[in-house]
Amino acid sequence: MIPFNKSYVGGCELEFIRDAIESNTLSGDGAYTKRCNSWLSKELGSQFPLLTQSATAALEMAALLADLNPGDEVIMPSYTFVSTANAIVLRGAVPVFVDIRPDTLNINEKLISGAISERTRLILPVHYAGVACEMDEILRIARIHKLLVLEDAAQGIMSSYKGRALGSIGDMGAISFHATKNISCGEGGAFLTSNPEIAERAEIVREKGTNRSKFFRGEVDKYNWVSTGSSYLPSELNAAYLAAQLDVAREVTKRRLEMWERYNSEFLALERAGVVRRPTIPPGCIHNAHIYYLILPSLAFRTKFIELMKGVDVSCTFHYVPLHSSPCGVEKGRLGSEMSVTEDFSERIVRLPIWPGLEEKQGYIIKSCHEVIQKLLSRKENY
Repeated sequence: MIPFNKSYVGGCELEFIRDAIESNTLSGDGAYTKRCNSWLSKELGSQFPLLTQSATAALEMAALLADLNPGDEVIMPSYTFVSTANAIVLRGAVPVFVDIRPDTLNINEKLISGAISERTRLILPVHYAGVACEMDEILRIARIHKLLVLEDAAQGIMSSYKGRALGSIGDMGAISFHATKNISCGEGGAFLTSNPEIAERAEIVREKGTNRSKFFRGEVDKYNWVSTGSSYLPSELNAAYLAAQLDVAREVTKRRLEMWERYNSEFLALERAGVVRRPTIPPGCIHNAHIYYLILPSLAFRTKFIELMKGVDVSCTFHYVPLHSSPCGVEKGRLGSEMSVTEDFSERIVRLPIWPGLEEKQGYIIKSCHEVIQKLLSRKENY
C-alpha cells in the first residue's frame, strides 16, 4: 500500500538528538530550541518566535494572550481541525463559524464583517493547505473593529502572502511540526508574534505563568508565578530533531512543489472536461505543496473513488468533517453565515499522497486515478 503520508528524514536527526542527550538539557530551551527559534525568526520574519509542543499549544497560548473570557466570540472557519476551535472553547469563548471560499477553501473574508458582534474579540483565519487567506482584507476589517488577528498557519511553513510568511502577518500565529506536516518532529509547533508586549507575556504563559526566562537571563533574582499559563515547552529532543528538519526545509519544499505541479498538470484535462476541480492558488500567494486535492462530483463518487484506489494499493483520504455540524460545534459555537460551500466541498474533496520519496510512484498514482475515475464515469450508477 502506498501510504497517504510519510515523514521525511533529512539525515542529521540522530546526530542532533545524540548531541542533545549529551548536553544534559532535555527539559527544553537548550541550544537546539534556540537554534530553531533563530531559524523561525530569520526565515519567517517573526521577531519573537517560541517553540511549543504543538500548534495546538501555540493556539491555546494565543487564546490566553488575547484575554478571551466566557461569552467572547471568535470568528473562524468551520472547515478546520478541532484544535482551532478547542483553543477558543477552553477559554469559555464562542467560535463563530463562517463559510469558506470555493476557490481556496479558506475563510470567506467577505462574510466576516456580517458575523461581527459586540462580543467579537478575535478573527482566526486558517491557511488551508498552505495557501494564504486574503490577509489584507482581514487585517483591514480587524483594524476597523479593533480586533486581534490570530493566524492558524499550522499547514503553512514555507508559504507566504505578498512576500510575508504565513503566521507572521497577524498579531499572533501558530505553526505545526506534527508528523503529518511538511517539516516535522513528530509532535511540535511554534507561537509567532512581532509584538513586543505580546511576546513578553507569551514567554510567561509558555513557562507555566512564571517569569522563569527572565530569571535565567539575570533580569530578576528569583522567579515567581506572575500570570496564568501552562507548560508549553517542547523537549530538547524534539527541538534537536526539528533543527535537522529545518536545515532541509527548502529542499523538502522544492520536492513537494515538483510533485504538486506534476499532479496539477496531469489532471488539467479532467478539470477542463468538468469532471474534477483542481486547487486554486491566488496571485501573490506562494504555497508549500502541503496538500494536493481534487474536488470530485459527489460524496458517492468520492466514497467509491477512495475504495477503488485502496484496491490498487493507493491510500487517498477525505479531510475535515465541518466543525459546525459536529456535536461539540453545535453545542459550543454559532453560525456567522450560511455554510453551503463548507458543506458541499467537505463531502467532495479527496487528498492524494504527496511526500518526498514518492516521486518514483507518482506516475502509478496518476495512472490509477485516471483509470478509477473513468471506470466510475462509465458506470450507470448516478454519482
